[in-house]
Amino acid sequence: MEKILFVNDLIEWQTKTVSACITDESDQKPQTSERLIERVLWIDEGYILAFVFNIEAKKGFPHLRKISEILEALSTGIAIKTAKDPWARIIQDEHLTIKEKECRDKAWNIIAPIVVQEPSIYERHIRGPLVKEIVENNNAGKQKEKLIEKTVYGYLRRFWQRGKTPNALIPDYSNSSGKGQLKGAGNKKRGRPRKYRNDPDIGEGKNVTEQDRRIFRIAINTFYNTPKKNTLKNAYEQMVKVYYKEDIRYDENGVMKSILKPHDEIPTLEQFRYWYKVEHQSDVEKTIKSRKGSKNFSLNNRAILGTSKGETRGPGSRFQIDATIADVYLISQYNSNWIIGRPVIYVVIDVFSRMIAGIYVGLEGPSWLGAMMALANAAADKVNFCREYGIEITEEDWPVHHLPDAILGDRGELLGMPIENNFIPNLHIRVENAASYRADWKGLVERHFATFHGHIKPFVPGYIDVDFRQRGAKDYRLDGRLTVDAFTKIIIRIILFHNRHHNLTKYQRDAEMIADDVSTIPIELWKWGISNRSGKLKSFSEEIVKLNLMPTSKATITAKGIKLYGKELYYTCTKAEKEQWFERARSNLLTTSEKSLIVSYDIRKPDFIYLVSSDGREFKKCFLLDSEDRYSGKNFYDIEYMLSFEQRNNQKYDKKELQEKVDLIAEIESIVAESEKSTDAPIETLSNHQKVSNIRDNRAAEKSTRKETEGFEIDPITAQPGDGSSQEEESQLQVQEKLQSLQPSHLDLLRQKREEKKRGRNPSR
Repeated sequence: MEKILFVNDLIEWQTKTVSACITDESDQKPQTSERLIERVLWIDEGYILAFVFNIEAKKGFPHLRKISEILEALSTGIAIKTAKDPWARIIQDEHLTIKEKECRDKAWNIIAPIVVQEPSIYERHIRGPLVKEIVENNNAGKQKEKLIEKTVYGYLRRFWQRGKTPNALIPDYSNSSGKGQLKGAGNKKRGRPRKYRNDPDIGEGKNVTEQDRRIFRIAINTFYNTPKKNTLKNAYEQMVKVYYKEDIRYDENGVMKSILKPHDEIPTLEQFRYWYKVEHQSDVEKTIKSRKGSKNFSLNNRAILGTSKGETRGPGSRFQIDATIADVYLISQYNSNWIIGRPVIYVVIDVFSRMIAGIYVGLEGPSWLGAMMALANAAADKVNFCREYGIEITEEDWPVHHLPDAILGDRGELLGMPIENNFIPNLHIRVENAASYRADWKGLVERHFATFHGHIKPFVPGYIDVDFRQRGAKDYRLDGRLTVDAFTKIIIRIILFHNRHHNLTKYQRDAEMIADDVSTIPIELWKWGISNRSGKLKSFSEEIVKLNLMPTSKATITAKGIKLYGKELYYTCTKAEKEQWFERARSNLLTTSEKSLIVSYDIRKPDFIYLVSSDGREFKKCFLLDSEDRYSGKNFYDIEYMLSFEQRNNQKYDKKELQEKVDLIAEIESIVAESEKSTDAPIETLSNHQKVSNIRDNRAAEKSTRKETEGFEIDPITAQPGDGSSQEEESQLQVQEKLQSLQPSHLDLLRQKREEKKRGRNPSR
C-alpha cells in the first residue's frame, strides 16, 4: 500500500532528465535540472492518469503523467516519495498580520471559483478562458487597480506548488525587510492619482489609516450586519455622518445635522467597499447570520442536500465524525480507587467504504478539542499508533493515514473557530455541518456506537446497565477497573475487527461493484475504491496535520524550565539550553514578551510539547524534565485528576492544621510566661554590666552542673550469692569515694573566685 499515490504526494525524481508528460498538450518542457520534485494535484477515478506540477518551477503549468509510469519509477528507485515538504507551514490565523490576511484573502477570492473545477483547470484550452472570465468579472466597473491575467496565473502556480491550500497564497514577507509589520500610510497618496485632483472641491484624497479601518469595522457591525439589511452604501453614508464630522448644526426645525470634514479627509465609498471585500466578504456565514438570522442561514445556506453517501464516489470523498459518551466508568492510572467518570469516544468514518479512519478516547467533550484529536488520528500512521498501546499490526490491517476532501460532523464540534481557522486554510478540507433537524446525515457514525456498546457490555467491568440509579440497584461505578489507555486498547481491537470482518448487509453496491463482486467488508471496499475510484484522499505530513489540529496553550520560561500554563509541568529543549533561557530567566534578563510562548501538545502524551517557529516551517520538540517523572507516561486527564485530588486533600487538612497551630502558639506562650515569672525576683540584684560581663563564667558553671544531671547512670549487675564479686565491687567504690574527697569541687572553686573578685582580692596572691 505504500506505493499507492494520493493527492498532495511529493515525487522526487532521481535522474537528471525525466520525461515530463505523455500528451502533446503539455504546458511544460521536459525537466533537465539536477532535482525535480513534482506534487500530485489530481488523480482520475480510474487510477490511470494524474496531473502533477514541479514545486520549484518559475513558469509553466501542471501536466499529465501515467500512474503506472510513476509507480514503476517508485519501484525501481528512479523516483521516491519524499515526506519533507519544503512549502509546508504550521500557521495559526491569529498570528498573521492584517496585511498577510488581506493578500491571502484577495488572492483566494480571485482563484477560488476556478481551482475547484478539476480537472478542467489543468487543461490549457479550458484554463485560458476561465482566467479571462475571472479577470473580466473582477475589472467590471473599475477604473483603477485592475486585475491582469499574469497575476491570476501567479496565484494558481503558487496554490498548486505549495500544497493546494488557501494559506499557500500568503506572501513571503519573511524573505523581505519589515517582516510582520504593517506599513504606515505615509504622506504620499497611494494608488492611481485622481483625474481632477487639482480641483479644490475634489482634492487628492487620503490614504486609509489604521484608525479608519477601526471605524470601518464599527460601521459594518453597527450599520450593515443588522436585520435592517442596509446596503453597503447606506452603511458608508451613516458612517460618514457619525464619524467624519467636524461640527454639528441645528436647522430651523431644531434638527441636529453633521458638518462633514473636508472632502479629501474622508475615505471614499470605493475605499470602504475594497476594505470590506478584503476583510469581511470571505466571512459569508457571519454576514448572512447578522442580516438574516442564524435559522435562515442554517436552513438556506449551511444545509447539505442529500444523504451521507451522496456525492461520495470513492475513499476520502467525505469523512463523517461524531462522538458518544461510553456507558462505562473508568479509573485513574495513578490510583485504582480514583473513579474518573465515563469516557468520550470520537470516531471518524470514511463514508464510501465504512472504514473507521480515526478515533479518540478521552475525557474531552463532546467538543471541538476531542474532534481535532480524532481528525489528527485519521492522518496518523496506524502501525505506530497501535504500537503505542502494545498492539502490533501491519499496514494492510489499517491502511488509513490520510485526510479527506470533506468532513461532515455535528454542529457542536465543527462549528467552532479552532477547526475552521486551521482546517480550511492550512489543509483545505471542506467542513460540512449537519443541520440539527437532519440527524440522518451523520447517522452512519451513530449506528456504529451501538456496535461498540454491544462489544463492551458483556465483558467490561463498570458498564452501566438499564437499572442504573434506580432504587435498590447496584452502583456500577464501583466496578470500574479500566484506565483510559486500557479502554482505548479495547476500542482499537473492536475497530480492527470491524474494518476486516464486519459485513455491511445494508450497503448498496453500484453496478461496477457488483460486476467486480466486491465484498461489503470495509477494508475490501476501501481497497476496491483505491484501485478504481481514487483521487479524493489527501496526503499531508503527519507532523503538519497534528500541529495544526493539536490544542495550543500558553507557556512561560522560568528558571525551573518551560512551564505549561495552568499545570505544574516543566519542559526543556536543545534550543532553550543552547540559548540559556533558564539562566536568563533566573537573572531577570528576559522581557515579558520573551518569557511568553505558545506551544502545542497532545492530550494523551504530556511527555512532550512543541514550539512552532515564527514562519511556521519547523518546530522544536520539548521534553519533560527528569524531575517531573511522576507525570511521564500518563495522560493529561490523569495528571489533572491527581493534582485536583492532592489539592482537595490539602484543603481538607487546613482547618485541622490551623487548630493545632493555634494550640502550639498557646503552649509556647505558656512556657515563656512561666519562665518570665520565675526570673522576675532574682536572689541578688546585679547591674546590667555585671550580667553581661560574667557570661563566660556562668556558661562554664552551667555546663558543669548539666554534666551532673545529663550524664548516663547505669546500675551494676546484681551479683549472685557466693560468686565473691560483691566484695570486690564494694572495695572499688570505697577507693573511688576516697579519691573524690581529696579532689576540690570545681563549683566551689568558681564560687570562691567570684567572692574574692567582689572583695577586690587578687586570687593569685
